[in-house]
Amino acid sequence: MALQLVSCDKQYEKFPQLIRSEVLKLQDWYNRQPHTPSITELEAMRFLHACYYSVEQAKICLDTYHTARTHWPEFFKNRNVHGTDVTSQMKIASFTLLPELTAEGYGVILCRLIDSEVLKFNFWNSVKLFGMVTDVWFAQNDLRQGYVCVIDMKGCTLMHLTRVNVIALKKFMFYIQEALPIRLKAIHFINTVSFMDKVLALMKPFTKKELMNMLQLHATMDTFLDKCVPKSAMPNEYGGSAGDAEKMRENSYTSMQANARFFEEEETTKRVNEKLRQGKPHGDGDIFGLDGSFKQLSFD
Repeated sequence: MALQLVSCDKQYEKFPQLIRSEVLKLQDWYNRQPHTPSITELEAMRFLHACYYSVEQAKICLDTYHTARTHWPEFFKNRNVHGTDVTSQMKIASFTLLPELTAEGYGVILCRLIDSEVLKFNFWNSVKLFGMVTDVWFAQNDLRQGYVCVIDMKGCTLMHLTRVNVIALKKFMFYIQEALPIRLKAIHFINTVSFMDKVLALMKPFTKKELMNMLQLHATMDTFLDKCVPKSAMPNEYGGSAGDAEKMRENSYTSMQANARFFEEEETTKRVNEKLRQGKPHGDGDIFGLDGSFKQLSFD
């Protein structure tokens, strides 16, 4: 694949709790399952780390991850980096992994609208784009102690909310909580809007209590900068000093588009084969029964 993958040895050095024998045990077990795709040592490591070194939770998370990708083609099929469904949302939404870490060693993901025209916004395609961008990030970056998600509500209107499909939101929230191999530490809504109660009400049915407790709302940057994320980690436009947000967006999407071959190979090699699954094959509706207990996350 075209991706420049991070070094496994470096991750073992950074995180002594990662025991190579446990990582290889997980990799071997998963690769011997008749219905699952093969994974690399780095992939096994990433899931074990995300699940706080619980092998059993990592097994569930891995299966949930690949099963969701198999049964949710609206998000994980035909991921053409130059397709109009993807490129149109690249002009609407920005998903950026900021270059600087927090003091705790957390990565910061910044999500924001760059075009507030309602009719251009497509939630399904935005989730698809988010999945593509994060795939490249996690393959190319070292493991993190955790991640903080910053959602800028500037430019969002009630009409945007009406374009959020409930089924798509349910799937996305499940994927974030049970399948995505990251340690999510906090979600900050900045530049909050008057209808935040409606935003939270829309999310609540699909959000576990642990994640709801992570949500923090900031009407101004006064309660956010340095108190939650250091100025050194935020773009200049937000009162920080990490650089230009637009340039970061361009770099993020350029990196994604440079790895078209990765997405082609991922779609053909990283899916489950339900015909070979022991027991009852899973369908779309069965995925929500693959409950990983929020990856056994610990909370600060």
